[in-house]
Amino acid sequence: MDKKELLKKRIYEIIETGHEDDIASIIYDIMIVISIIGGFTPLMIKQVNAYTKALDLLIIFVFFIDYVLRVYTSDYKMGIKSYKAYIYYATTPMAIIDLLSIVPILSFIIPGNTVIIDAFRLFKVMRILKVTRYSSTMVAVSNVIRRVKNELGAVLLFTLLYIYTSALIIFQVEPDSFNSFFDAIYWATISITTIGYGDISPTTSLGRFVTMLSALVGVAIIALPTGIITAAYMDEIKRRKNKGKLVL
Repeated sequence: MDKKELLKKRIYEIIETGHEDDIASIIYDIMIVISIIGGFTPLMIKQVNAYTKALDLLIIFVFFIDYVLRVYTSDYKMGIKSYKAYIYYATTPMAIIDLLSIVPILSFIIPGNTVIIDAFRLFKVMRILKVTRYSSTMVAVSNVIRRVKNELGAVLLFTLLYIYTSALIIFQVEPDSFNSFFDAIYWATISITTIGYGDISPTTSLGRFVTMLSALVGVAIIALPTGIITAAYMDEIKRRKNKGKLVL
């Protein structure tokens, strides 16, 4: 292995979650976690000033370097010595999160104060997901979500279809209670989650019956992903315990 490859491997070891015997990796992890926490400071200040802008740019720079290094060493991460490793890694959820965490730089490049620029700033919230790399519990949760993503996708599709259907029904039953179909979608979403703000409510008996039915079905639908995730999480815990026993 030549010096360039040795350096690349060492970079990979540093940017990955550190072990007790790798001080450089632990320091790097601490730096990233501090950057993640510090990145929320500008979001807690209503008015942007020179200090928050400077902090924003510094954190974006740190995340940009982190993203470049992770892409550069993705062949070690993916275990493939090919250009395909870079493509595969770039499409993984964590790589996408890393990329979105540096998207707010566009708010400095694009002049003006538009809705699009404000939307770019909202990507700063995505940075909190970067913490999942440094928490074994969050890694377990991530593994669980990845394992049951098809089931959760099916539940999400069913939920969206039910919301759309409920909105169509209530919009026909009580047209005077809704200014637009979007209001009906909003009502259906609030009803299915059984929140019930009360800002939009039916006035006829038929409309109230539809609301009760929507709320009852909503309880069952909301419970579905909870049961799926809980069962998968218990399986993940058992798998980790068994793996630990095998190691011992």
